Amino acid sequence: MQALSLAVLAFLLYLAAASWQGLTLTRRVAPRPMLVRGLAALGLLCHLPLVAGLFGHDAQVLPGLYASMVMLGAMAVAVLLVASLFKPVLGAAVGVLPLAGLALLLAAMAPAPLPSEALPPGVALHAVSSLLAFAVLAIAAVQAVLLGLQNRALRQHQVRGLVQALPPLTTMERLLFELIWTGMALLTLAILSGFVFLDNMFAQHLAHKTILSLAAWVIFATLLFSHHRLGWRGMRAVRWTLGGCAVLLLAYFGSRFVLDVLLGRG
Repeated sequence: MQALSLAVLAFLLYLAAASWQGLTLTRRVAPRPMLVRGLAALGLLCHLPLVAGLFGHDAQVLPGLYASMVMLGAMAVAVLLVASLFKPVLGAAVGVLPLAGLALLLAAMAPAPLPSEALPPGVALHAVSSLLAFAVLAIAAVQAVLLGLQNRALRQHQVRGLVQALPPLTTMERLLFELIWTGMALLTLAILSGFVFLDNMFAQHLAHKTILSLAAWVIFATLLFSHHRLGWRGMRAVRWTLGGCAVLLLAYFGSRFVLDVLLGRG
């Protein structure tokens, strides 16, 4: 019951922060980045006890669906808050915060996970780098959606509302590729550490995750190479970013949803 109460409170705080940021993007309220960060940080403080509770009894090589959702949500919010202190990425809060809160609510209402052994250091490196990579690239996906909306508005000669609230188009594009470069570095570390520290990946039901993660890596690598050498940008960059994130989403959560929810083997 305490976990559910914390999850509800975190969800409400995340939703309040995302709502204010959404109203800011539509030019209905004045920008209040400190308010958005403060509400999100309070939500994260309610979120973290549920994350800490996982390490005592749910430190699996491939965490269950709900454990992954709790950890990934907290990681994405933390990365967004820290990044927003240095880069104008707070607009991504409109997508990241509600999804993190909703995932936390679903996880808090799910059955408690079964006990398991603690992760070895090498496997822990793989798990943490995987979660960080997904968190950064999830923020990149929201950034890509905002960039796409901004692109479309400018093509339709709509210079008010969202276009006025967001940073200039060139800044938005630069931020997107900075996020993708960071996510790619973390994804590369996750893939390499998986090959080094995980034994018998087929027995651990990790074959599909490895193949899809490599496919996502190829998509992002192609995008970065083509941006550098061929000048890919705009809606093409948006589509490739969202495609890579969709493949990565399947890699991280596809099989866990089938095993834990549809087949009840969590």
